[in-house]
Amino acid sequence: MLPDTAIRAGAPAQYDAIIIGGSFAGLSAATYIARARRSVCIVDAGAPRNRFAAHSHGFLAQDGSDPAAILATARAQVSAYPTARFISARATDASSEKDGFRIDLDDGTTLHGRKLVLAYGLSDDLPAIPGLAERWGASVIHCPYCHGYEFSGQRLGVLASTPMSAHQAMLVAEWGPVTFYLNGQPAPDPQELAELEQRGVAIEPAAVTALHGDLPHLSGIELANGRIDPLDALYVGPRTRFNSDIAQKLGCAVDEHAAGTFIRTDSLKETTVPGIYAAGDIARGAHSVAWACGDGVMAGVATHRSLVFG
Repeated sequence: MLPDTAIRAGAPAQYDAIIIGGSFAGLSAATYIARARRSVCIVDAGAPRNRFAAHSHGFLAQDGSDPAAILATARAQVSAYPTARFISARATDASSEKDGFRIDLDDGTTLHGRKLVLAYGLSDDLPAIPGLAERWGASVIHCPYCHGYEFSGQRLGVLASTPMSAHQAMLVAEWGPVTFYLNGQPAPDPQELAELEQRGVAIEPAAVTALHGDLPHLSGIELANGRIDPLDALYVGPRTRFNSDIAQKLGCAVDEHAAGTFIRTDSLKETTVPGIYAAGDIARGAHSVAWACGDGVMAGVATHRSLVFG
């Protein structure tokens, strides 16, 4: 990555596109914009959502790779394009201008761009259970497609945290024996209970008080009655929040789903504000590296085509 001083010294007065967020979605968009020989500035705060995971699974030709290493390679490749620039900072404010958008950064820098791609990602609001956050991304996980194979046939739990948790428990049962920990939450409705029973999912209503095991591994889950159940992996579908409020400041419509909020986009990843695109976890209810990259490619191509055709 180029140093920020070099970036500012060679920066154009207005970029063709500014990308806020330099993880999988943002870098995928940047690659296609740079390959179209358009000027693109990627603003990145350096905290990708999957930084807690040592391995990324299900991503073609990169199954089991270190996600940080994948991103480092991608950044180096994007940096090789002469029209691509990186700035290590956080976007704090944004507004529309006559010919595009103004972005203010936390280091005092102001950027101007004709088009804008939002790819700043989400953060997970984890339940406040002792020992849970320390295991996030290792033995406390959220996606069976991303991490389930590694725990196949082992002792699995699902923690009730959103209205979709019962569905998650039914799905995770494909990978091994599951206990659905209600953690003091109301029991599922009769139809869900019947489906959980059909899939062999056990129900534990007691509140969860702690997780145990040699970090980052999990060996047991402690309940309010003092019992400790042996457990190898705990699935949690936490509520999420945007890493920035830039979309709302610019007037982009957002929609609620079971675990949080996402930015509304069309099939080309354009938001409800013309000239602003959104990609990755902030723009869809389902999350994975592969989806983020696909969204980024679409957003990058659509951004370039809008520069060409107006």
